[in-house]
Amino acid sequence: MKNNLKVNLSLPTDSIKVVLPRTGPRWRGWPGIWGTERLVTLGRAFYTRAMDGIEVCDLRKSYQVFRKQSGLLASVRSLWSREYTEVQAVRGISFQIARGEMVAFLGPNGAGKTTTLKLLAGLIHPTSGTATVLGHVPWRREIAYRRRFALVMGQKNQLWWDLPAQESFRLHREIYRLDPQVFERRLAELVDLLEVSRLVNQPVRELSLGERMRMELIAALLHDPDVLLLDEPTIGLDVVSQRRVQEFLKHYQAQRQLTVLLTSHYMKDVQALCRRAIVINEGEIKHDGSLEEVIDRFGSFKVIELLFSGDTPPQGLEAFGEVFEMQFPRAKLKVPRQQVPETLAGLLAKYPLEDVGVHERPLEEVIAELFTSTRGAASAATASETPR
Repeated sequence: MKNNLKVNLSLPTDSIKVVLPRTGPRWRGWPGIWGTERLVTLGRAFYTRAMDGIEVCDLRKSYQVFRKQSGLLASVRSLWSREYTEVQAVRGISFQIARGEMVAFLGPNGAGKTTTLKLLAGLIHPTSGTATVLGHVPWRREIAYRRRFALVMGQKNQLWWDLPAQESFRLHREIYRLDPQVFERRLAELVDLLEVSRLVNQPVRELSLGERMRMELIAALLHDPDVLLLDEPTIGLDVVSQRRVQEFLKHYQAQRQLTVLLTSHYMKDVQALCRRAIVINEGEIKHDGSLEEVIDRFGSFKVIELLFSGDTPPQGLEAFGEVFEMQFPRAKLKVPRQQVPETLAGLLAKYPLEDVGVHERPLEEVIAELFTSTRGAASAATASETPR
């Protein structure tokens, strides 16, 4: 019999087994050096890490959309013969999110963000590919998984419209079978953090949009989930409400070590909450890394801000870059990143300047430019493939 070492990590963490060789010079003394318990602990830690986060591998989702022509004759014809168009919402995406990580999921409308969140929530089945969240396959809809995640969609309500939010919270207590004392303690904590104690007994339809969103967050967190999927939670909110939601999410995630996947069109949300961003467009991942890397990789320009001294407006400033703001004595130029040093030298040599500043472009501008360029490239590729 060959000497071998087997670690079975396909079992639950409490059942991990280590099979050690009993004879043979190659392994003689090995258990004494490492210890069986240490190996079990190592295997269990590895297995637990794999089980705690989100892992997506080559995930795809396509839909068949019915195409109906206008007119009565076309309507009658569609009863027997229908035309469908296949829409590829998600095209083979892969990524991993560790436990306790908050990641931004960015993309334009129709990029595949919400579809991905629905797949991870188990609301829809994929066309192909695999995904695990907390060690569960989402679309199997196991009760053990449904107790451990929450999905909040900024454009969907889970609270009863005509009832006070307090009644919807009690319904959640029954659905998730929460202990009454635990429920009351958790509810009091969330109500206090989100400053809505005076609103919980008010009908939901009488609340403002920002107040309703805070109630939605309470409902989503009452059962203490390990994973939180947020689909544009601050859409339509005013600046004050956005900031309250941001501060709450930042505090609560750090305190509970939630794994959060956030989609948002507000870059201030992203910058305030996330260090890592996954950029998706046309159903494909275009970038996965830090926010700084997004700017470094796709931000091909920097902004030079100038403060002129003297009373004479500068002439010929366009020769140094794109002047996109001019309010003498201040001006702003957009300059290619590689040309910033020589541009600064030329400006200092030609103009009397009181102050000079070099800044990165705002994240929202870089993201918008990335989406536009990607869409243009896709359109060009489609046009080149079209037979003439």
